[in-house]
Amino acid sequence: MSLPATLTGTLSIPVIGAPMFIVSVPELVIAQCKAGIVGSFPALNARPQEKLGEWLDTIERELDDFKAANPDKPVAPYAVNQIVHQSNDRLQHDIDMCVQHKVPIVITSLRPPADVVDAVHSYGGVVFHDVINVRHARKAMEQGVDGIITVCAGAGGHAGTTSPFALVKEVREFFDGTIILSGAMSTGADVAAARAMGADLAYIGTRFIATEEANAPAEYKEMIVNSKAADIVYTNLFSGVHGSYLRGSIERAGMDPGNLPDADKAKMNFGSGGNTKKKAWRDIWSAGQGVGTMHDIPPVAELVARLEREYRDTVAVLAEG
Repeated sequence: MSLPATLTGTLSIPVIGAPMFIVSVPELVIAQCKAGIVGSFPALNARPQEKLGEWLDTIERELDDFKAANPDKPVAPYAVNQIVHQSNDRLQHDIDMCVQHKVPIVITSLRPPADVVDAVHSYGGVVFHDVINVRHARKAMEQGVDGIITVCAGAGGHAGTTSPFALVKEVREFFDGTIILSGAMSTGADVAAARAMGADLAYIGTRFIATEEANAPAEYKEMIVNSKAADIVYTNLFSGVHGSYLRGSIERAGMDPGNLPDADKAKMNFGSGGNTKKKAWRDIWSAGQGVGTMHDIPPVAELVARLEREYRDTVAVLAEG
């Protein structure tokens, strides 16, 4: 595995819990890290911006206490997601806060993040950048990122359309850093498959929405459990960038999922959830195509233990073959 030192010996399974707008809060992040996977949240979830420092204090205190009480357990580092886009008018404040707290991992989205990379590297942190194609991956590499998150077909949120078999292999041809795969994964077998095709880590979001600690309405969690891949709608209407959303939430908002107009990209605003009256992620709920294999709403610790068993079992079966 091509992993930075901060992840060596800290993971029970090679997984990052993807940062999800509104859904990812300290309770979820802490539970993920305690279970041995990287927990993450978007900085924009901490509102007003002064709350970001409080969240970081809480996460660090809880994890430090847990490590002290459980010295033999792997406890993963946490990550903060930064939206590097002109509509994010609090980016500098949030980066300064990450530097102050020496956040172990910063996940950047949208624009190539050279200035963020410099700031995070100044204290020894690492930067993972998400991309949906090879062109964006090359730009990110040129900016000095430590890892590239390949957001492939079937992922929730702002997903791409490229097969993971194509994108991961092409990126690996020119990038020797950490590669993280995102796209429709919900089981430990999926994590093993991601590793088999050349990724170092799996990036899982939707499966963690349907957990007890996630900050999502009960109806949202139940809709995930009751949906299939065919219920995922791919549109740029709600944020200006193409993303994957639950058909049921679009219908619930009074819109026809089969007849959605295109968005005005000039009005993109990731801090507000878009420019329609019904907002992405608050009203229009995101999910990836892996929903068809999600059948319960467990605590995070139980889910990660299950993923680890499935992962180990799959690796063992493949080794026998």
